[in-house]
Amino acid sequence: MALKKVIIHTDGACSGNPGPGGWGAVLQYGQHIKEISGYETVTTNQRMELTAAIKALELLKEPCEVELYSDSAYLINAFEQKWLHNWQRNGWLNAQKKPVENMDLWKKLLELSAQHKIKWIKVKGHAGNSQNEKCDQLARKAIAQGLIDEQSRQT
Repeated sequence: MALKKVIIHTDGACSGNPGPGGWGAVLQYGQHIKEISGYETVTTNQRMELTAAIKALELLKEPCEVELYSDSAYLINAFEQKWLHNWQRNGWLNAQKKPVENMDLWKKLLELSAQHKIKWIKVKGHAGNSQNEKCDQLARKAIAQGLIDEQSRQT
């Protein structure tokens, strides 16, 4: 039986690094399009890039064939250049023999990616790719809304 084909675009953003962060993703299955986004109070850009991919993949209810597009070399290269394989083989130590950053998110991504057939595709950020630009807008809007929500809770 053929797997459903889903196209996912993701992006993460941070206001300061670390600082308030947001992530955005656009999922497309046939004619159906779903946009999602979220906010974290204190985080890093890399964590937001990984979170966008995690949140998008978590929405898939069954194994799918996925094309996941991201402007994050960190995310794409970890899979395409086998960084994750090497990190696992080395007991979650990087090439400098230091603990891999964001290990919690990498482990979640490995768990999710094992459920699907994923093609990881790097796109150039802020270069006119409409879906990447949309994800960036979603992430930045999530930061702005998150900061407004925080301010309103403090008053």
